[in-house]
Order: sequence, then C-alpha cells, then structure tokens
Amino acid sequence: MSSVFYRSALPYPVAVKAAGPYLWDSAGRRYLDGASGALVANIGQGRGEVAEAMAQAARTLAFVHGSQFSSPALEEYSARLMAFLDLPGYRFWAVSGGSEATESAIKLSRQYHAERGEPGRFRIITRRPSYHGASLGSLAASGMGARRELYAPLMNEDAWPKLAAPNPHADGAQDAEALRTLIGQLGPDTVAAFMAEPVVGASDAALAPAAGYYERIADICRESGVLFIADEVMSGMGRCGTPLAVRQWGGPGTDMLTPDIVVLGKGLAAGYAPLAGIAASPGVYAAVMGGSGAFKHGFTYAGHPVSVAAGAAVLGVLEQEDLLRRSRELGTRLLGGLRELQTRHPVMLEVRGRGLMLGVVLGDPQTGQSFQTPGTAARVGRAAFGLGLITYPGSGAVDGVRGDHLLLGPPLSLTDEQADELLEKLDAAFMGIE
Repeated sequence: MSSVFYRSALPYPVAVKAAGPYLWDSAGRRYLDGASGALVANIGQGRGEVAEAMAQAARTLAFVHGSQFSSPALEEYSARLMAFLDLPGYRFWAVSGGSEATESAIKLSRQYHAERGEPGRFRIITRRPSYHGASLGSLAASGMGARRELYAPLMNEDAWPKLAAPNPHADGAQDAEALRTLIGQLGPDTVAAFMAEPVVGASDAALAPAAGYYERIADICRESGVLFIADEVMSGMGRCGTPLAVRQWGGPGTDMLTPDIVVLGKGLAAGYAPLAGIAASPGVYAAVMGGSGAFKHGFTYAGHPVSVAAGAAVLGVLEQEDLLRRSRELGTRLLGGLRELQTRHPVMLEVRGRGLMLGVVLGDPQTGQSFQTPGTAARVGRAAFGLGLITYPGSGAVDGVRGDHLLLGPPLSLTDEQADELLEKLDAAFMGIE
C-alpha cells in the first residue's frame, strides 16, 4: 500500500534513475523521454555541474525570505538571464513553477493599471485553446475545456474573455485583428492584458500563427493601452530554437515584439529544481515601484537560492554547448522524419513545429477532420510507452473534447542516433494501434 496521492488511479512505474534523455524504472525498463517530462528536462538528466552548483548553494545559503533579503545567486542569475533573453532593463521575479509565474503576471498586470489610475482594467484576454497553469487564476485564464470544467463555478468568467485560436494558414496580420474587435466589444478601459503562448503546447500540437500575427497583436495592445504578456513557459529558453519564441515573428530585438511581461518556467532549471518567473519591462516595474512601492503579491519560496543556482548552471550548459543551435538543427531533422512517418500513417493529418517543440495532429484520414470520439492520442501514447518511448498526448484542441494531438519535445542535447530511435519507436507505436 502506497501513501502517495497519485494523479490518477492508473498504475505508475517507479522511476529510479536517469541519464541524458533516458529514464529507468524499478523493473529495469529503459524509456527514451521524447517529451522531456512535460517539455522540462531541456538539457537532459544527470549533469554533475548542475548538481554541484545546487550543493554549493545549499551549503552557503539555503534559504532567505524574499520580503527580507535578496541573495547573490538571485542577483547574478537575474542579470545573466535578462542578457540571455535580450531584455535590457527588465526585472526578473523568480517563483517555483509556471502556474505561480502566470498568477504573478496576472496580478502584476492588474496592479500596473491600478497604479496608473485605471482600476477599471481587470480583464485578461487569452485564447481558446490555451493552457497557462493549474492554479485557479492560471486555469481561469486557460482555454482548455476539460481541465476547467469542474472548477468553472469558482471563476468569474467575465474576467477571462477568450479569443479564437490563430489560424496558421491564414493571413497573420488579418487574423490578429480579432483581438482589436474583442477589445472594442469589451471596452478598452476594462482590459488589462492579452496573454498568449507564442507556440501553443499542452492544449494543441505546437500550434503557431502565421507571419505578421504577433506584430499586429503588439500594435493593437499598444494602441489600446493593454499589456502584452507572452507565456513562454514551454516555448522559451531555446525550446523553439531561440531564447524567446515570440522573437521569431518580426525582426530580432524589435520594440514591437518585446512583450511587456514574459512568463518563464520549465526549461529555466530544466527539471533540476523548481524554478519559474516573470520578466517585467522597465515601464511596468516603474509604475509599481514609483507608485505604491511594492508588488502586492508573493510566495514563500520565491527566489530560492538553490533553485536559482540550478538555473544559472543550466543557462551555462545552454550557452557552452550551443544548445539553441542544436534545437534548430535537430528540430529540422525530426520534423523531416515525422513527415516521412506521415506518409505511412494516414491518421497523422499534420505535423508541425519550431525547434524541438513538435506536434502531430491526429484525425480521420477519410474526412481530414478530427475524430468524433477522442482517444487516439492516448492510445498512441500508451503504445509508445509500452515500447519505451515517452510522448505527450492530448485532446480537446478543436472544441474542448474533439481534437487529438501528440506533442514531442526531447532534450535539446539529444544525439542524432537518439532522434532516430525516437522516430523508430513512434513508427512502431502507430503501427501498434492501426
């Protein structure tokens, strides 16, 4: 009898060790982690330099409370991270997980407008589908029906209007005009922020809008006095081949594509420690510190020295091993391999992705549409798991129920041989359900 409260009643193997992209369970079975957990373990597991950095931090300064102290680890890491992301003048607010980071971005956007004398701005526009976290606020912001349904009575839905998902095959700039229309309908003086994942992950299969979309989104937000929040929890830190995925629209470093707030997580510490956070623009920071002088928000473990030490070590690996370039190169290799699999498995309606954030849209090959009854993605995921390959299956991208998809996101440090192994096991998984 276990004392663990599991996430589901399904039997769980017990993982006992990991190295690089592989995990082993207590029965001795090896798994290739084609999803990096949940697109977290970006540099692979078992890195001694990261473990040593965490141990040194724990020996030196294990904990301080953020209402009382900063720490050298937090100061140094924040400066390095903002330089890596090319966000000069931005301030980093460190927390423990992506849901906490999203909550922080939501609260900060609300306080920003209140500090500037516009307390009527309370609405956060997001998209459907989307996923921004599991806490009540971040879940309310999410456009993911199955995860929200049970908790809907606890949410003030008026505060969380939803925009339709972008169409990757449409004119991007024209597609983005739906935001202007929605802001106009709601009243610009009631909208605090628009938040979007540059590349959608958990709720759809690496869905990215067409060229021109985010450029127009940023224009609309600026013209309406609405903050633009980029949720880069999954897509950032090199996962899509660049420090920030949103910068792949427009020219690098342009003001147009520098969001007011960037939400970060997952790849920050790559699974070695709980670490996430937000990067806030100089204007947002100044409005709060020049107004009331304090962000009315906080978490006990915010800015934890051991976690930020892990983040600094992970950042060092990303830079020293040029893993962003590797993400782009390997992403091209895997995308080509997925397209080859598509010719053999008609249930794979579409493959897409940027860097090592790759998606497979599943559906009925006869109609070219989603299956009326979901479950195919879960079946593929179980078949792959049985073959020793971990994937990230999902459903509900179309209407909250229909819309099966598979997300892949192996470590950025994957070798070519391991990439080929991933494709071979995925091929066998599809054959196993056909």
